[in-house]
Amino acid sequence: MKLKRVGAAREFDVEIVGRDGSVVRARIDGVEITAEVEALADGSTMVRIADNKLRVCGARTRNSILVAAGPASFEFVPIEGRAGAARHGLAAPEVTAPMPGKVLKILVAEGESVEHGQALVVIEAMKMETTLYAESAAVVKRIHVAAGAMVDHGAVMIEFNPAPAVPSTNESTPRDG
Repeated sequence: MKLKRVGAAREFDVEIVGRDGSVVRARIDGVEITAEVEALADGSTMVRIADNKLRVCGARTRNSILVAAGPASFEFVPIEGRAGAARHGLAAPEVTAPMPGKVLKILVAEGESVEHGQALVVIEAMKMETTLYAESAAVVKRIHVAAGAMVDHGAVMIEFNPAPAVPSTNESTPRDG
């Protein structure tokens, strides 16, 4: 996924490479980083990269990602693919709980096609409701939670399959006749 900090020109290419328990591997602008993450009771996360520890809190809105890391705070927006560029795969193969909380509503069903930006699930944490949205077009493969369920930070709530390819039509081809 490409992200851009609000008010800045620089774009970041961010990809989660893998996750094994509390260890997350990410690639940021081609550089692989391994971090140990620990969910904290207040919904934030302690992140350790090498000898550095930092408390991080994040929230996703419909159009941006808000991140507080130690004393600094940032707002990132996803960069949409360029017009005409083919999109392969998924922006994210699953939706995970951004913080511990209670699932209030599931807004999709298994097998349903979803579009980028479509509301998927509503959770409540610290007396605030948060709606999680699809990061790309996809098909709901499996729903792992139900309304009323409690989830931990990082719990997988919904898994996706890539959206079916749409056959391209070439309407500019001259027709005989």
